[in-house]
Amino acid sequence: MALRQIVTLPEPVLRRKAKPVTKFDKDLQTLIDDMIETMRDAPGVGLAAPQVNISEQLAVIEYSEDEDDEDEEVEGATPKPKKLYVIINPEIVKVSEEKVMGIEGCLSIPGLIGEVERYEAIQVKALNRHGKPVKLKVDGWTARIFQHEIDHLNGVLFTDLSKRVWKPDEEEEIPLD
Repeated sequence: MALRQIVTLPEPVLRRKAKPVTKFDKDLQTLIDDMIETMRDAPGVGLAAPQVNISEQLAVIEYSEDEDDEDEEVEGATPKPKKLYVIINPEIVKVSEEKVMGIEGCLSIPGLIGEVERYEAIQVKALNRHGKPVKLKVDGWTARIFQHEIDHLNGVLFTDLSKRVWKPDEEEEIPLD
């Protein structure tokens, strides 16, 4: 495995609709492993292939809803492990009626965060790393991360959707994709 360089604006690949993945070969598996390592090293909670200068419909996401509850940790309680998702050629097939505002950042737009309205819950149809179909129902911050990463695959950045964008204070911690 190897760390990949995360590209930033104004890199053109970030604005292009990525191509569907058609070959599930050794090169794809290496790319997936490299993206997971790069995401963890950044550190981020998601990474889309265009962010490592590859125009393909692939994203990796790793997050645990417990990360929101750090203040509420119970002594002796075992935190939920982070869940790792690999989504290829993803498509949002169902969305909740409820939308929520949240603050997002992006590894490809360092130094800025923004308020973005997203669906509270979504259902995603995709392929896993071996080309097998999967259907995922996610909500909360996990749903936000999925929507953010799928936007990357369509050339859309969080700043395109933000109600407002700003430079964060040093104490503002935001999950980054």
